[in-house]
Amino acid sequence: QEILLSQNYRGSIYSADGEILAETTLDAEQNETRNYPYKNLFSHIVGYSTQGRMGVEALANYYLINTNTSLNNKVANDMAGVKNPGDNVYTTLNVGIQQVADEQLSIYKGAVVVTEVKTGKILALVSHPDFDPNQISELWDSLIQDDKSSVLVNRATQGLYPPGSTFKIVTALEYIRENPDSYKKYTFQCPGYYKAGDSRISCYHGTSHGQIDFVTSFAKSCNSSFANIGMSLDREAFSDTLDTLLFGEKLPLTLTYSQSSVQVSESMGDAEMMQTSIGQGKTQITPVHLNMITSAIANGGVLMKPYVIDHVENDAGSVVKTFKPSEYKRLMSEEEADKLTELLTAVVKEGTARKLKGLSYTAAGKTGSAEFETGKETHAWFVGYAPAEDPRLAVCVIVEEGGSGGRTAGPIAKKLFDAYLIP
Repeated sequence: QEILLSQNYRGSIYSADGEILAETTLDAEQNETRNYPYKNLFSHIVGYSTQGRMGVEALANYYLINTNTSLNNKVANDMAGVKNPGDNVYTTLNVGIQQVADEQLSIYKGAVVVTEVKTGKILALVSHPDFDPNQISELWDSLIQDDKSSVLVNRATQGLYPPGSTFKIVTALEYIRENPDSYKKYTFQCPGYYKAGDSRISCYHGTSHGQIDFVTSFAKSCNSSFANIGMSLDREAFSDTLDTLLFGEKLPLTLTYSQSSVQVSESMGDAEMMQTSIGQGKTQITPVHLNMITSAIANGGVLMKPYVIDHVENDAGSVVKTFKPSEYKRLMSEEEADKLTELLTAVVKEGTARKLKGLSYTAAGKTGSAEFETGKETHAWFVGYAPAEDPRLAVCVIVEEGGSGGRTAGPIAKKLFDAYLIP
């Protein structure tokens, strides 16, 4: 690496539409400065390359410091005593979508992940609070010394959060697997709470949902009904489903990520089982993992490997290497994915994500309001895809202390769907 850096200067990083996201500028003395024209906008996903490396700067390091410039150029540069240009990396990132995600998340802490359902391309990835990578050397000491600072944490891939009601997607899948022919016959009378032994779970704001079936339990995100469903599940089978959905497993992701965790076991008490069924208790998930589960549902059960490097070119624009979409594995059957799509569409049509109703496209999704410390405001989640009948875009939004998912996170997703789907 040192040898390469002494012969070549670092290549540029581009967005999918050819905007420069990172470049090395040289002054008359050949001193190199790494420059990020969009400042904070791509801070976590493009990253930085001094003080260690992060994001695409880390992932694509090998290509950026190697050169495929012509032999003539190499000879001429060698004689002039100057370095060769490193190869340029084109990402899958879309500047327009990234800007919408960043603006919408606004002053909140949180994260947004946007991927293309059929390819796995990462179109946008935002984490707040962010930083200006142009200033990383100046900021470094203060960021490292401040124990409370989590600015350098990419919340989209490394942030672990209770999934709250978004986890009902997982609980619902397990219930469907155990009752494939009769799940629609399920009914529950919701008085606004559910009790088992000494344990009690309440619906959001204590709402009493009355007589509801399976689809409505999901659409209205009824905690009581889902605690009831959770108590009926075969825990060993549920544990297997969690494995297939990559909980505690390696994720097909080259970016640095944290491991999601959830426990379901025979020895678990009722209270914990009820909490787990509604995405509370000890369950922790990263936004990127939740987005993977959702995009697999959108893609008929098959998870595409998320990727952010599209291709590499030399300084003359010849393609050196291309990365193609690839299937990672099937997380569920096509039939199960269809059944979940029906549930996720009901959330928009008659449930907690009504802010996404009546648009020029049909969205599918699940909101969540996750409690993380008693008495504090909840984290707001939205995870989903659109158009529901032929999904193209998958989105996951978490707004820390944002309150209700339907009120805070849903509208952010709507703006992202609009930006991508409406010409």
